[in-house]
Amino acid sequence: MSSVENTAAMPTRVSDDLSPIYRKIALRLIPILMLLWVMAWIDRVNVSFAKLQMIDELRFSDAVYGLGAGIFFIGYLLFEVPSNLLLQRIGARRTIARIAIGWGVTCALMSLVTTPAAFYALRFLLGAFEAGFFPGVILYLTLWFPSDRRAKVFGIFMSSVALSGVFGGPLAGVIMSALHTHLGLSGWQWLFVLEGGPTVLIGVFCLFYLTNRLEDARWLSPEERAAVAADLERDHILLGDREHDFLAVIRDRRLWMFTAIYFCVIVANATVAFWGPTIIRGAGVADLPTIGWIVSGASLLGSATMILNGFIADRTGRPLILCVLSLLVASAALATMAASLHSTAAVTIIAFAFALSGAYGTIPVFWQMPNRLFAGTAAAGGIAVINSFGNLGGFLAPYGLGLAASETGDIAGGLFAVSLVVLVAALGIVAARRFFPPGTV
Repeated sequence: MSSVENTAAMPTRVSDDLSPIYRKIALRLIPILMLLWVMAWIDRVNVSFAKLQMIDELRFSDAVYGLGAGIFFIGYLLFEVPSNLLLQRIGARRTIARIAIGWGVTCALMSLVTTPAAFYALRFLLGAFEAGFFPGVILYLTLWFPSDRRAKVFGIFMSSVALSGVFGGPLAGVIMSALHTHLGLSGWQWLFVLEGGPTVLIGVFCLFYLTNRLEDARWLSPEERAAVAADLERDHILLGDREHDFLAVIRDRRLWMFTAIYFCVIVANATVAFWGPTIIRGAGVADLPTIGWIVSGASLLGSATMILNGFIADRTGRPLILCVLSLLVASAALATMAASLHSTAAVTIIAFAFALSGAYGTIPVFWQMPNRLFAGTAAAGGIAVINSFGNLGGFLAPYGLGLAASETGDIAGGLFAVSLVVLVAALGIVAARRFFPPGTV
């Protein structure tokens, strides 16, 4: 038995306020995880900016783009559960490094695409490599933070999704404008090379920096490790009996209900992520750097919403109401955006900002609910199942909107449909309330 376990098992007088220790843990782990998630999202959605040049140069249709953007999530689906289960065997350090190096190399190789088949293959590989990162980090953070501190931590970490737009939008606009034709490469090719390479270096750094488990954290004192271990045990007892067996949780209807809800949530997220620049250009904005800055401003609002929702959820212990409100905002904004798509540019852009903010703000509070139902291997596998099958919404949204754009020349109808899907997600969250004791969500 480790010294941490021995100390945690004995009655120990610790400070009632462990915030300084958890702050120390957060400062050690969260910045590098946020940086990786920023890079993951930049490498995942930079194709939405590349589209503005590459489909004309390569003569791809909107349907080809939509299928390529969405096929990422097929690779994600097939490899996410194995990746998350492997994390429990080999640890977060090697798992996260492997994922980052793989997706960085694949992103850079996107610069070599010349045919739809190559486009589809590399997007599939990008999803296969990135599979397991997000649910792996969610599982990893549960090893360091008790449930009453997780929503805030999740919110800060997940705000990286929006922050990727804050930095990624302007960066993409500048790269594609300033480097277009430099050394014989198009702007979209430089975009993939310059955004994939740094991810590889960060992945190598993770091999030396990340710590797998609390008992291995030599950057905490023995007393600090013991205090956190005791607090995590307190949280485990407080949460009561939860399902641990993965095979049992696969048969649990609660898992599949949350998976269906998350599918709807990701439909909204993928819509604003992969079609945002196209929607803004359709509203009358032609300049690439300007489109990047508009996406940046919307993403900044989304980042603030994610962090604020996490703080409020931790303070009130009620993530459900915040999740429902965020979804209702996203649904209303998507419908407004569809109605104003070709009439009022300012309304379209403002609606896009609120749609992104509502869709992104849902994520950190959503994950508080399934995490309260499952533990151990069931949590590892269950989180991966929800995320991987739910992320099929990321395939449906870009592909469906691409087909709509190719067939009708307009995505307004598709945006109305996404608005209804998001409304269904909000109703599903309300219905899921019966799975929890009164007053706990």
